[in-house]
Amino acid sequence: MARQYFDAPRKRRTREHVLADLSVNHVEKCALQCGFAVQRLAPDYGLDLVVFTFDEQGFLERGVLWMQLKATDHMKTTRDGSAALVRLERKDVLAWIAEAYPVILVLYDATSDRAHWISIQTYFADDAFAKLHGKTITVPIPTANVISVKAMREFAREKADILAPDGE
Repeated sequence: MARQYFDAPRKRRTREHVLADLSVNHVEKCALQCGFAVQRLAPDYGLDLVVFTFDEQGFLERGVLWMQLKATDHMKTTRDGSAALVRLERKDVLAWIAEAYPVILVLYDATSDRAHWISIQTYFADDAFAKLHGKTITVPIPTANVISVKAMREFAREKADILAPDGE
């Protein structure tokens, strides 16, 4: 006797899911090329990845890098194209500013297969609360800031500077 199947509701993979995975893959690849380790956070609670850095001899360094990833097929930019615009929730930004270790906001543009970044604490360091009005905030990410091996190593140096005693 033939088995009858009914059209049961199924899970659907949306473009947003694909974009999210592509953004993680893009950032992970750059970190792994540096010899770093990456851990995806699930649930994410406002941060998507934690990056563990290692020195030239392969020894784990103190501290971590936090990464918040956004992804799009239609990147919005300033008129001159010098910055990509990302809308963020104010409560998330306040939490990221309070982090001891660097929080790197990444916008992955699937159309160009390129990701741009900004260090949240650095961006909000000068007069942070003057930039924090309303429930959402639009942050300009310089399009010149491209996620790469060089950028990942720069993030690791930023973390090391935070951990180093003054004068070292």
